[in-house]
Amino acid sequence: MLNCFRRREFLSAAARGPGQQPAPASAREEWITAADQGRTDRRGACAHAAGKTAALRNWRVISRWWASPSPTPSRAWESRPPYRDLPWMSQEQLLSAPGLEAVAVETDVGDLVPTAARCIAAGMHVHLDKPAGESLSQFEQLLSAATARGLTIQMGYMFRNNPAFQLCFEAVRQQWLGRVFEVHGVMSKQVAPQDRRPLAAYRGGGMFELGGHLIDALAAVLGRSTNVTPFARPGQGHDDGLQDNQLAVFEYPGAVATIRVSLLEVAGAERRQFVVCGDEGTLEIKPLEPPAVRLALTQPRGRFRRGSQAVELPAMPGRYDDQLLELAAIIRGEREHPYKPEHDLAVEEMLLRASGLPIA
Repeated sequence: MLNCFRRREFLSAAARGPGQQPAPASAREEWITAADQGRTDRRGACAHAAGKTAALRNWRVISRWWASPSPTPSRAWESRPPYRDLPWMSQEQLLSAPGLEAVAVETDVGDLVPTAARCIAAGMHVHLDKPAGESLSQFEQLLSAATARGLTIQMGYMFRNNPAFQLCFEAVRQQWLGRVFEVHGVMSKQVAPQDRRPLAAYRGGGMFELGGHLIDALAAVLGRSTNVTPFARPGQGHDDGLQDNQLAVFEYPGAVATIRVSLLEVAGAERRQFVVCGDEGTLEIKPLEPPAVRLALTQPRGRFRRGSQAVELPAMPGRYDDQLLELAAIIRGEREHPYKPEHDLAVEEMLLRASGLPIA
């Protein structure tokens, strides 16, 4: 799917708020064009891509085309409201579209990095869905190519702009929690029987599919861990080979972290959590969406008092809105990318190790 939107419209939307009318745009104004190339094999992934398209439309996006790696568009995409009335075009047409500046790559996992590489070669900034393939070296080559050309790769980890995680990262930066000695994350859900087999095609199972969201946050808190131990104890009653019950332990000097992912947990999304413990405070995010935070401190810190307290958070316009606004600001040169290639590479390495996959 290819979306066109005026730079000024998109970037002023965060201050304006959804539903308010933008100021008239100059006829000579440049366009940022974002292409969301959808996948069709996994229901959850399809919903993610559709959600990003809906987010763009929420911010006064003018949708023009959509594209897919396949020769013909899928009815699974055509039937979704965000894609209705969008003419289809091929990848080749998309990458040669006048004014194209950015591409949101939402293909199947095996096509993510190769598709992003074609976009970088064509001079495009990229919003890249996770996980970044199964090859660390190929992802490293992609990051190097983007850096060499002065282009941005923004990874689609969905909690980066979540206000609860933003508060967590601030608490760690400001050392409100003291020395961090423990991080614990849960990113589970219950997968319907008909959705298991497509997921089983990926050797890393649920951790590979979902764990990166919290491993990304873990790397922001404690950095890269090279000593990662994966555990997989698949649930009984299925013969599809899907790794559906996993735990990974990440070791650091003076700290240990665990990330758990199950695809069997009833109402698992309600118990998703991310907890950071230090010797002077604990911050708990539970649930992750809509986010709720409890903060316990040994002494007053910033705007927070001593003791345990629920934290009031600002409302989120949508899961993807702030992230896409951030990408537009980066493209315009109005802010630096908050996540360097070294961070993204560390996350990919940690994810592969946590999923029990080889580093290649």
